[in-house]
Amino acid sequence: MKLGFVTAIVPELNLEETMQLAAAIGYDCIEVMCWPPGKAERRYAGVTHLDVTEFGAKEAEKVQSLIKQYGVSISSLGFYPNALSPVEEEAEVANTHIRKLMDASVLLGINQITTFIGRDWTKSVKDNWPKFLEVWKPLIALAEEKEVFVGIENCPMWFTNDEYPGGKNLKTTPAIFRKMYEDIPSPYFGLNFDPSHFIWQQMDYLNAIKEFAPKFSHVHAKDVRMDWEQLDQVGIMANPSEYHTPKLPGMGDVNWSKFFSYLTDAGYDGAVCVEVEDRSFEGSLEMRKRSLVQSHDYLRQFVPREVLD
Repeated sequence: MKLGFVTAIVPELNLEETMQLAAAIGYDCIEVMCWPPGKAERRYAGVTHLDVTEFGAKEAEKVQSLIKQYGVSISSLGFYPNALSPVEEEAEVANTHIRKLMDASVLLGINQITTFIGRDWTKSVKDNWPKFLEVWKPLIALAEEKEVFVGIENCPMWFTNDEYPGGKNLKTTPAIFRKMYEDIPSPYFGLNFDPSHFIWQQMDYLNAIKEFAPKFSHVHAKDVRMDWEQLDQVGIMANPSEYHTPKLPGMGDVNWSKFFSYLTDAGYDGAVCVEVEDRSFEGSLEMRKRSLVQSHDYLRQFVPREVLD
């Protein structure tokens, strides 16, 4: 396995500065955010460490030079929009940009992107299904053609009231995973697995590893702390932000020792990237850098560095 971090937490830095930071801390890789340049509509969105809108061989050569210079690889190109949005223009922008990510990943020799399925949050899973197939069958067919692995994060995207009641990402539970893989049975259609989302949904993330690890093309390391007393007061129909708090690895309810035990038993050898969404560390760039140091030092016990000859 390789240990990395999601670059969304350092939007002030450019790609080279981000690689320099990763190398200084001791990370092996980074998941590079590739949003279309422009204003962000929510936290951690709109970060563009690599602009893939006009990306060719010359741009790829520059990035490869940075990888070689700093010894930090790119685990994936990340972009997390709503490709199933009921707002047609938003969905089309997302769909088009996902294709650009695939092209850039091939030029870089990464052949891996990470994203969301998307969802019309006002409709049921069943009622979203025809649009899911309409959008994602051709996207995964293109991924197969280009040999690009598509890792879908299992985040429900239901954290703000404008995402009520269904959230803005369809791929969230084992039952949905199975149905998606049945309807789009492609080896390039995979998971970017984050255990924290299983915890607040009160599902077993370890059993999910046992069943779905062969579909893991990328992993996020984010922790979460549940407030069970508050949940008793507001119930599971409340906004999830009322009863759970994202934390750095080791500061929440994920059992990381068991998590990595199950990952290694399953034979997973890809990237595990820290995703910082802990508000306690968001006060300044310096604090966020510290959060990356702390997360690195904690997780290194499970992801040792390579031994060089």
